[in-house]
Amino acid sequence: MILLAPIKTEKAIGKIEFENTLTFEISMNANKAEVKHEVEKLFAVKVVHVKTFITAKGVKRALVKLAAGSKAEDVTTKLKMA
Repeated sequence: MILLAPIKTEKAIGKIEFENTLTFEISMNANKAEVKHEVEKLFAVKVVHVKTFITAKGVKRALVKLAAGSKAEDVTTKLKMA
């Protein structure tokens, strides 16, 4: 399992609304290509690029930027975040 959980912080919600970007907690051994493939497969969206980083608490996260034709709000509805 690559995607562990969606991030629902205030900053992450802002990225969804203004930057069409989703934030996920991911597996430590996952790479950007795997995250991109997984998001495209699970949510039927087009991913432009993926940025990954490790937080100070040692949790790996991915910022997934969606293409203009794909809406991050639609994905959050599928995830029941809204």
